[in-house]
Amino acid sequence: MKICIALTKGRLEEQFLNYFRTLSYNIDPLVNKGRKLSVETENFQFIFAKGVDVATYVEHGIADIGIIGEDILLEYQPDVYNLLPLPFGKCRFSLAEQEKKGVKRKQKRTIATKYPNVTTDFFRKKGESVDIVKLEGSVELAPLLGLADAIVDIVETGTTLRENGLIVIEDIHWISARCIANRSSLKIKRELITPLIEAIVPKEEIR
Repeated sequence: MKICIALTKGRLEEQFLNYFRTLSYNIDPLVNKGRKLSVETENFQFIFAKGVDVATYVEHGIADIGIIGEDILLEYQPDVYNLLPLPFGKCRFSLAEQEKKGVKRKQKRTIATKYPNVTTDFFRKKGESVDIVKLEGSVELAPLLGLADAIVDIVETGTTLRENGLIVIEDIHWISARCIANRSSLKIKRELITPLIEAIVPKEEIR
């Protein structure tokens, strides 16, 4: 019996594998996998998918463990066990707009975002009514073209914002990569999963 781990393709995949290597796990079969979306090692099966799909595979028991951005958990709220934060993938949800000195802000703003649920919850708590436009691509474009007054997006370094004339007005939520688990797998494969979880717990978490 092997543990199936679903990894979010791209940056989180790379960051997790680098972290996994520091724990003395062999990741050589994963480094040169080419376009394979499923790779088996001696103790694990790894599958590679988009973040939202990682949550779905874990929720439905296809994968036992998932490595995912906390943004997916906050936006989609999948029925999974949110085990622990990981020491990478750190960034933040932020509200950003164009720097317009001396321009009076509209009474009701339009906000462009990939995360309508996070955005709705944020403005509801502020007691502010806004119109939300959901985009799938680069939301930084929306204020430049007049589609929106501001955006809510994930910000890591802020470089993309600055290069497009946007500034952060308010930070909403600090987030990181998370390790999630299927609820049934935690019971059925407890003897296999527990040592893995103990290995990947960041040192600062066990002090």
